[in-house]
Amino acid sequence: MNEREHEIRQAFADAGVRGWLHATALGGSRTREIGLGPDEPVVMASVYKLPLLVAFCREVDAGTVDPREGVTIVPAERTAGSTGLSVLRDPVTMSWRDVVCLMIAVSDNAAADVVLERIGLDRLHETMTHLGLTRTQVRGGMAEVHRTLVADTATADTAAAFQALASHDVAPEIRAYDPGYGSVTTPREMTGLLAAIWSDRAASPEQCRFAREVLHSQIWPHRLRSGFPHDGVRVAGKTGSLGALRNEVGVVHFEGEHPVAVAVFTHAARADAALPRADAAIGQAARLAVTDLRSGRL
Repeated sequence: MNEREHEIRQAFADAGVRGWLHATALGGSRTREIGLGPDEPVVMASVYKLPLLVAFCREVDAGTVDPREGVTIVPAERTAGSTGLSVLRDPVTMSWRDVVCLMIAVSDNAAADVVLERIGLDRLHETMTHLGLTRTQVRGGMAEVHRTLVADTATADTAAAFQALASHDVAPEIRAYDPGYGSVTTPREMTGLLAAIWSDRAASPEQCRFAREVLHSQIWPHRLRSGFPHDGVRVAGKTGSLGALRNEVGVVHFEGEHPVAVAVFTHAARADAALPRADAAIGQAARLAVTDLRSGRL
């Protein structure tokens, strides 16, 4: 383990989390990377919406999905969540591409499950296989995760399940934390997927451009972006959160330099709804990794 990897491990330890990371420079004449458990299986949580975004783009390319077609989503059929369509009270009609925008920009659970139903797990798996991401497996959407949480916490509904999940009085066995059960990937495969988007290999150049624009629209500043709080840096990303799990994968681009793809996955010792130190550790670890890659020492 080199000095930078030790610093990243220490940043995770100081925040009270286990952490996994992979970062790689995109473009340039040689491949440079840094990792901490980069090939270990990790639970995606809402990071699964990134592979789903790519699958959507490829279906648009194939002509099987019209991105401008309207879809109506009614309250009774919406997956629970704290953002976007999940919190609205009335039926909403919008285009498929706008549903996808909500899925990424605010991590809208309802939007994601509607898109997943439209694309289908089989097509999503085919997309990952085509891109060589054989260890990335999406096994269901957030509605399925919520059903599992309700069962594992022996509660009546999703709200009660998340309340029980954050309690330190009881420690239920949570299948959604197990890479062998839920949607799973590796940090290296997620930076590989980002590299395919940024090089126009994941889909057509037009659809890859759409994917990059949507990822740049994500609103959350408390994880990856927190490590780069200055002008001249663009950060695109997708977060993932589930109880003690806090993740983010994305691309950091300093003006005039090659972008860097970063994937950070964490599992905290506690499952409190708010763990700002765990969130900040994602940005700190990413900053350490990106700084090392920019230095050219690897």
